Amino acid sequence: MTASLEDTVAAVRPADEQAMAAAREHQARLTKPAGSLGALEELSVRLAGLAGACPPPMPFPATVAVFAGDHGVHAEGVTPWPQEVTAQMVANFVAGGAVVNAFARQAGADVMVVDVGVAIPLHGGATLLDANVRRGTRDMAVEPALTHEEARAAVEVGIGVAGALADNGAKCLLTGDMGIANTTPAAALVSVFTGLDPAEVTGRGTGIDDATLDHKVEVVRRALALHRPDRTDPLGVLAAVGGLEHAALAGFILGAAARRVPVIVDGVIAASAALAAAAFAPDSVAAMVAGHRSAEPGATVALAHLGLEPLLDLGMRLGEGSGAVLALPVVSAAVRVLHEVATFDSAGVSEK
Repeated sequence: MTASLEDTVAAVRPADEQAMAAAREHQARLTKPAGSLGALEELSVRLAGLAGACPPPMPFPATVAVFAGDHGVHAEGVTPWPQEVTAQMVANFVAGGAVVNAFARQAGADVMVVDVGVAIPLHGGATLLDANVRRGTRDMAVEPALTHEEARAAVEVGIGVAGALADNGAKCLLTGDMGIANTTPAAALVSVFTGLDPAEVTGRGTGIDDATLDHKVEVVRRALALHRPDRTDPLGVLAAVGGLEHAALAGFILGAAARRVPVIVDGVIAASAALAAAAFAPDSVAAMVAGHRSAEPGATVALAHLGLEPLLDLGMRLGEGSGAVLALPVVSAAVRVLHEVATFDSAGVSEK
């Protein structure tokens, strides 16, 4: 049975300071100059704190969950891409032909696709979960995108997916997303939770021109002026200006944190959802690993607000979970150091 939002939030606990101290002490005894692995050392410490053990488990098996949904705000002309592409790309994910599938094969991760809000009914597949809450959101520039009940249902879809994957042995979860026009609600979410102006956090998404970008910013402004969402009420924020995949990703992150399983956060969609997860449960940040720095400005803003430093910076803005999957080997390397690198004593190496 899927845990409720309230039960999941209650299960999120702070990082284990004792395990983190043990990881720092162990790093100091390894056969390398102190601090020479840079961000990987602090990452290994954070993962030890999440697991409550040093060394933490290796992050395998790993699964990227691609949550897919459509958006009523598409009607506002915020993207030139037709809405049907969402369903077409879901079929591509299921067939194994998308970038995230190729990257996952390279990294040794599984891919599952979750229809949480696609407008067009989809045919099944071994890797496709039908968890559709509604056939796309309403237009947030005109009315709330979701009811509170729909937003809660989507969050709890994500919680359930994270729990099921953890129950099946996953030791690392990765965020993925698909939804034409979904960078518009992402910008709205980032603006609400960080307090920054929409112009500072709204990006080009799939590559829109200057005029469309200006229009997109105004659509976000209009939605925020209409709803005046309260950042202290994350469910209300998701209902007003979120997407079904954003809400599900927030639940997915919370579910991972409640199970003490690391979750690698992808780009701006996932980062906006991570802000919502942190608003529900601040300690959930302990489970988050920033996979990469998306070229979307809202992603950098969101990660900075969460205090997370991305592992990779490749100028990517694809989504799908592509950047999170590319970061998986880096996360694995950080943990493997604690498992396998000899200490000065054990290797008979002299310290300075």
